[in-house]
Amino acid sequence: MKREKPSKIVIASCCIMGAGQLLSKQWIKGLLYLFIFAAYVTYMVTSGMNDIKGFFTLGTVRGDAWLGIQGDDSIMMMLRGIFAFLLTAMFVALHISNVKDAKGLAKRLEVGKELPGFLQATQIFLDKKFYIVALLLPVIGVLIFNVLPIIFMILISFTNYGGDIVPPELVDWIGLGNFEKILSLTEIKDTFFRILSWNFVWAFLATAVNYFGGLGLALLLNKKCVKHKGFWRMFPILAYAVPGFITMLAFKFMFSYGGPINYYITMSGHSAIGFLDIDAGWTARIIGIAVNAWITIPTSMLLATGILSNMNTDLYEAASIDGASKWKQFIKITLPFVVFSTTPVLITNFIGNFNNFGVFYFLRGGLYNDGYFLASDTDLLINWLYNLSIDNNYYGIGAAISLIIFIITSVFSLLVYVRSDAYKKEDTYR
Repeated sequence: MKREKPSKIVIASCCIMGAGQLLSKQWIKGLLYLFIFAAYVTYMVTSGMNDIKGFFTLGTVRGDAWLGIQGDDSIMMMLRGIFAFLLTAMFVALHISNVKDAKGLAKRLEVGKELPGFLQATQIFLDKKFYIVALLLPVIGVLIFNVLPIIFMILISFTNYGGDIVPPELVDWIGLGNFEKILSLTEIKDTFFRILSWNFVWAFLATAVNYFGGLGLALLLNKKCVKHKGFWRMFPILAYAVPGFITMLAFKFMFSYGGPINYYITMSGHSAIGFLDIDAGWTARIIGIAVNAWITIPTSMLLATGILSNMNTDLYEAASIDGASKWKQFIKITLPFVVFSTTPVLITNFIGNFNNFGVFYFLRGGLYNDGYFLASDTDLLINWLYNLSIDNNYYGIGAAISLIIFIITSVFSLLVYVRSDAYKKEDTYR
């Protein structure tokens, strides 16, 4: 039987997935491609096109339980639409691979080479591109469980979903309406900028205290004069080993009116202090920084200990001979080396502190201050987002705030990293 011309093989695969492989007598491969093509077309005809249409309209029929009308669920229509787009993107990627495979078959036919069988072609593919096979399932899992929720969250920020507008009410696209509310409505705008400014102050203070606290503790325990170093390192590690939320609840009890601190204050003849009261202000903020330091300094200490163990001691000996003081050695030798080695970790810690939901949620969750819209003066943006979306159903505004958080943290991370010595001078300490 005469084989088809190479040009026809490529054209056939462009029109129908797997057709070129079938014309080249690549039966198994062609049937697999054809099955995927048929499954996708069937999906699009039966529900895919409606899902994509529903993504743009978000429904046209409002449900009414009294009249027995089964209305459109705008949120499910959005999710189904996102899924349809992701499935289409995967189909396009497979279709491109199908066309590339057909071109490869056409080239082999042009030079008169024998086409490999299915088993041989599979073996060649596994040898050259095993990473695709190994990463296929994880990538699909990431798309479903990570990418899809992120896209959903981003899209929610462009709708009026929330408040009274929840299914069976129909949700509509409103563009940048939620962002305009954040920046224009006085109460929300003032709360946003107050929390944003405190969020940056908190992130910088918490990161600096945790980082330098851990480094200082590591330097102290690294001194030759310290005996039984393993024993002393055990105590910070034990503090780290206790689950964080238990530690935060314990500190909340300690600083409460019935806690041990106020017990000794009242026993000494003074009035109890509301360390975490609604009007506590900076007292509550400082307590939050201290609690966060108690939880995270052990991690910084362990990291710094490992880095300091790799330091070149000859540098310190040379600096001592030149008359450099201990402080000078720390500034010129120790700190640059540690910062260079831990810049990515330092950025990660900053982002983690910027989005640190647990500390103030467990210490002061549920408090709303005057002058704040559904927030307190210790809430971070992530806490405010929780208050708006989970507790008060302002899903659209909450999604807009989460998108703002993502933009701030991602831009900050990239700018700091690309300007750091860890990126510019990668070979300095090798």
